[in-house]
Amino acid sequence: MKFSLQKIKREAPYDFEDTVNVDELERMENDIRNITDVNVKGDVSVRSETYTFRYTIKGTMTLPCARTLVDVPYEFSVQAIDQFTTSEYQAQNDEDIHFIDQEVLDLMPYIKENILLEVPLRVYSDEATMDNIVSEGSGWDLLQEDEHLDLKAKHEEEEQEKVDPRLSSLKKFFDDKKD
Repeated sequence: MKFSLQKIKREAPYDFEDTVNVDELERMENDIRNITDVNVKGDVSVRSETYTFRYTIKGTMTLPCARTLVDVPYEFSVQAIDQFTTSEYQAQNDEDIHFIDQEVLDLMPYIKENILLEVPLRVYSDEATMDNIVSEGSGWDLLQEDEHLDLKAKHEEEEQEKVDPRLSSLKKFFDDKKD
């Protein structure tokens, strides 16, 4: 979403609405497995050299369930306010105002940032049952509690039967005493 600053200044207050593709967020290191095109709607007001963007971002992202790792659709709506200025002095004195040194403003990095800030730490699937749980992955398996206890008992039994090769001659010592 690119905006001409001259057009905004000429038509202020300037309203905008668009559907944008942000699927590159899926390839970043986060939990977003899929994200639909998002709807961005808002307005821009201009005061002196400051452009204030007030906009809403709506869409749906797919995240993994914290319990079962199944896909969970998560609808989001983000209210955002971003301020930009063409005055370098004003941008240096206020960290909430972004400096613009061009005639065209690209709002996409700010849209993506606001979406990433909206990703929740955990989501849970309402339909999470034992039937749709991901039961294995690369280097791991999901076990039921009784399977785990059986495997643990078997492992402990094997550990007890193993004899350290350095102590194998002592095992013969006790066999000789019985004779």
